[in-house]
Amino acid sequence: MNARHSGVTDWGLAHISVEKHFTIVDVGCGGGRTVSKLAVLATEGKVFGVDYSADSVAVASKTNREWIKSGRVEIREGSVSQLPFATGTFDLVVAVETHFWWPDLPGDFRETLRVLKTGGELGLIAEVYKGASTTTARLVEQYSAKTGMKLLSPEEHRELLANAGYSNVEIATEPGKGWIFARGRKGQVRGA
Repeated sequence: MNARHSGVTDWGLAHISVEKHFTIVDVGCGGGRTVSKLAVLATEGKVFGVDYSADSVAVASKTNREWIKSGRVEIREGSVSQLPFATGTFDLVVAVETHFWWPDLPGDFRETLRVLKTGGELGLIAEVYKGASTTTARLVEQYSAKTGMKLLSPEEHRELLANAGYSNVEIATEPGKGWIFARGRKGQVRGA
């Protein structure tokens, strides 16, 4: 999966401004390659990877062993529905090819919002979305109900993010490839 998702990951990360001091989490980090890419960008920050699979945590830890030794990366087992981090921890939350598998999209988007600092961003990257005109997208859409995949259109991404409390929601697509990037920002807390 690391190599297969590299192109869409690079395309999606190009939509994000990563500052050198950022604290970042990759939700559903899988094999850990995105964690490595983010550690290269956040040269003075820290990158966390979290995955519900103990096997993925082991692989991601091995992939990032040098970053972990240097103290710049940490990999944890956990669920997007109850992230193992304090409120307001991260400048950036990313999810590559995972959000359509999350168990409770509205609640899980609120959980990612919880762990963001005010002004922080969520970036979702995927190589398929509902309504894309690629063969892959049509096949995935046809079988998504049978697999449990929650395939979303660009507008459904926008609505879910806005309803979870994100502001400045932006959607970008690469129609020829069926790729989607969705971004939302954690705004100011009312009364603050």
